[in-house]
Amino acid sequence: MNDMMKIKAFLIICLMVCTCLVYAQTPKAGPFPDRVILTWSAAPTTTQSVTWRTDSTVRKSFAQVLIEGSSPKLEKPDAKEYEAVVSSLKGAEYELSNYHSVTFTDLKADQLYTYRVGDGTNWSEWFQFKTAPAVTKPFSFIYLGDAQNDIRSKWSRVIRRAFATQGNARFIVHAGDLINRSNNDNEWGEWHHGGGFINGMIPSIPSSGNHEYFRDEQKVLTLDPHWQAQYTLPENGPEGLKESVYYVDYANLRMISLNSQMIVLDSNSLKIQAEWLEEVLKNNPKQWTMVTYHHPVYSTAKGRDNKEFRDRFKPLFDKYHVDILLQGHDHTYSRGQNLPIGMSRKEGGPMYVVSVAGPKMYKVDVTPRWMDVLAENTQLFQIISIDHENLTYTAYKASGEVFDSFKLKKVAKDKAAVFTDLNKQKKE
Repeated sequence: MNDMMKIKAFLIICLMVCTCLVYAQTPKAGPFPDRVILTWSAAPTTTQSVTWRTDSTVRKSFAQVLIEGSSPKLEKPDAKEYEAVVSSLKGAEYELSNYHSVTFTDLKADQLYTYRVGDGTNWSEWFQFKTAPAVTKPFSFIYLGDAQNDIRSKWSRVIRRAFATQGNARFIVHAGDLINRSNNDNEWGEWHHGGGFINGMIPSIPSSGNHEYFRDEQKVLTLDPHWQAQYTLPENGPEGLKESVYYVDYANLRMISLNSQMIVLDSNSLKIQAEWLEEVLKNNPKQWTMVTYHHPVYSTAKGRDNKEFRDRFKPLFDKYHVDILLQGHDHTYSRGQNLPIGMSRKEGGPMYVVSVAGPKMYKVDVTPRWMDVLAENTQLFQIISIDHENLTYTAYKASGEVFDSFKLKKVAKDKAAVFTDLNKQKKE
């Protein structure tokens, strides 16, 4: 064997080893619960939903829950046991596995609970979660833009730094493109690995992006089947879009999730979601309102413009005084209010934010004038804190360094919030 052949053989072996390592990092399902994740399908004050994965041999499973009392005596009869709903998932490139879901009910508001999931023999660790308060109290949550690429390698540190920064966050908003290739089980494995125990402690509010969709054999636009298998979400959205269009009420905030992939690619879905959104905004009892979705109404990357989306939905955002739009897709950071010329920026329309948590980056198109703050080539996470009529928004770099910050004050529900730029205050 000559030197060139030896080099080729060595490279092939290295490639095989690397491939094995990649797949070893996204383990196959087994009898032991994995991918444990909290979401809400009903009122956060009195319920909590949990979903997890096993292999197909586990056909019957349970979840146990009790109020956290700091005692090691956690098993039955102290814990209340629920039998899980079980569904199966199989793809051309991944083996059959089972997903299990339970919704704990009749919980006490503003109470710390502990729970575990399993089949009666193979149990997860005991996790903790806290129910929402029945009255208005201060709280914080995390907002993350696209994860999408190099999830395990480069996104994991961002969600973990966010948790380290605000470990008492009440939920995490994911603004779409959680993975890169729809229906790719390895990538979902990386996403769950990155969140790890955080997903089992802090509920997720995910929005679907374009990378959660694929065309089936009939060329029909189809949401990744992992979505409904691994997330147990509210079914308060329009028919045909349930669990990808929904809202959650937490304390004095209504958080609304839209399916912008269907909005920008399907005119009928655009109409349906716009009509649904207006009803949800019109009959909104909450002091604060935010809408999260994937495709920005005002894009930051060059060559992108979602005009039909903007033309139909922006008037609703303005009319009903939506406070912040939490967006992704453009792999940059930007925020601004897009206020008409002559209007004071201290009291105006919604705050539009685009952010990115993963490593895929685009260039910012500096032409749009709506952006007051922007960044390229920067992974970020955001902490949003609400204390009655006061809201503080802070964007952090992956390092934990503060990059952008502002405050809103909601003087009246039927008026736009008053804006204060904390960046300018620091400079002064």
